[in-house]
Amino acid sequence: MTPQNLMLLPLSTPKLSIGCPILDDCLGGGIPCNSIIELVGESGSGKTQLCLQLTVRAQLPPSHGGLGGSSVYIFTEFSFPFRRLQQLGNLYHASYPNLIRLEPLEDIYVHGVHDAQQLIHVLGDIEAFIAIDHTRLPVKLIVIDSIAVLFRSQYQTTPADLKRRSEMFFNISGTLKGLANKFGLAVVVTNQVVDFIGPHDKVNGVRLGNLESLDTSGRRVSPALGLAWAYCINSRVFLARHEQSIEVNIRNAPSTSICSQTHRTFHLVFAPHLAYASA
Repeated sequence: MTPQNLMLLPLSTPKLSIGCPILDDCLGGGIPCNSIIELVGESGSGKTQLCLQLTVRAQLPPSHGGLGGSSVYIFTEFSFPFRRLQQLGNLYHASYPNLIRLEPLEDIYVHGVHDAQQLIHVLGDIEAFIAIDHTRLPVKLIVIDSIAVLFRSQYQTTPADLKRRSEMFFNISGTLKGLANKFGLAVVVTNQVVDFIGPHDKVNGVRLGNLESLDTSGRRVSPALGLAWAYCINSRVFLARHEQSIEVNIRNAPSTSICSQTHRTFHLVFAPHLAYASA
């Protein structure tokens, strides 16, 4: 086997199935290991729901789209939705009684953090935790929900603070990529959006990714944390929500009623190994 022939071999990266064939196709098979993928969207777009689902699906064996592993879920705001996770766990146990244990939450390790420096310390603890290998299933997924909250008020817009913030971005992403590569993990990070201000077809004067603009709930938005953070991740998925008014005919009612229906869409903004896709 020569180096030239080695480069011709296809790269095989384990992937975690989302559970929806259409969305998996958009990602070339699912959430890839050994890299950082970002889910960005407004509140209510489904980011947390998807992350919770991934922590349960990760416990499935690779033959069923999982990673055969446990998960670490780092949350940064509000209280962790244990009830919602329990409901998902019960649902998956009913669907895969021989593959998902009766208490799937026992293979999901939850930790809250409140600032970026604390996150760095927690990631160091996670590395030691994974290396000790005392878990029933090896840790194969890390979720951070959400990264933007950690930088919302800690840094000002002065040049010195922006420099410190960028350094922290690269510190966090470097640590996450190191963990992903060392232990073969999938890393999923959620991000928020801010109102878009700038040229029509660019983000802060620079077009980044496949989409000329991001639209959700009738607003033009851009991912929080700017370009410095965008260069720290490997892939970005935009989750949008759109409200649509529909007329509903009610039996024996003198007139129709107007109801609101929410549609959610999934867009692959950028990924080094994939073409643009949406669903």
